[in-house]
Amino acid sequence: MKKIIIGNWKMNPPTLKEAEQLFSVLAKGASSSKKTEIVICPPFVYLEKLSKIRTSKIKLGAQDAFYEEVGAFTGEISGEMLDNLRVKYVILGHSERRALGETNEMVNQKIKAVLAAGLIPILCVGETARDESHDYFNLVKIQLEECLAGVKKTFISKIIIAYEPVWAISTTPNRKDATSADSLEMAIFFKKILSDKFGREASRGRIIYGGSVSGKDAGDFLQNGGVDGLLPGRASLDAKKFVEIIKICEVLSK
Repeated sequence: MKKIIIGNWKMNPPTLKEAEQLFSVLAKGASSSKKTEIVICPPFVYLEKLSKIRTSKIKLGAQDAFYEEVGAFTGEISGEMLDNLRVKYVILGHSERRALGETNEMVNQKIKAVLAAGLIPILCVGETARDESHDYFNLVKIQLEECLAGVKKTFISKIIIAYEPVWAISTTPNRKDATSADSLEMAIFFKKILSDKFGREASRGRIIYGGSVSGKDAGDFLQNGGVDGLLPGRASLDAKKFVEIIKICEVLSK
């Protein structure tokens, strides 16, 4: 299975012209990649235009999706709408969405809707802080169990789990750097939870790291963090830095 690098642009860049330029540069920089799956998740308003830029190396993802197919839901976007735009991946449960009030139950509904639309969910889970009593393990366990409640075993291999330690994200006040050891510890924990819940099918899924990764630590996380890929945020808005991460992944995949 290929490693995967997913760029989350969040609410950037400010104009369509800049989005097109960045995407085109990334597509050119990624043109020689053969062993890495590359996904870019731009704001909704750029998806249609970017889907028309020809590239065989970059797939499109969305930053969220709603759990209903159609109806009076002002401002929401359905999985079917995204599928029609050639979107293949959807980030769900990101910490920034949770901070706005999104619950595990809502994420669970979205995961089921996205799977029904034939898309691949990228489920973000992670603790806001680490405590000496290790209560954060229980918090993350609850996130996983509640977000995946009722998901059939046959679908678990299609879901990407992104470990997103909120305390390590660049926008978090007084943030701290996470290490590959932190990632490995949680990846092992995730696999145990998923194995207990879904059996052998769980081993076919992918776990990635998404806490402000950069070219400086990408190799360490990929080699020693127990993950199958990365979810860069800020680094994905700098073509040079993002392509550097892809190249690191390519080298380590040989």
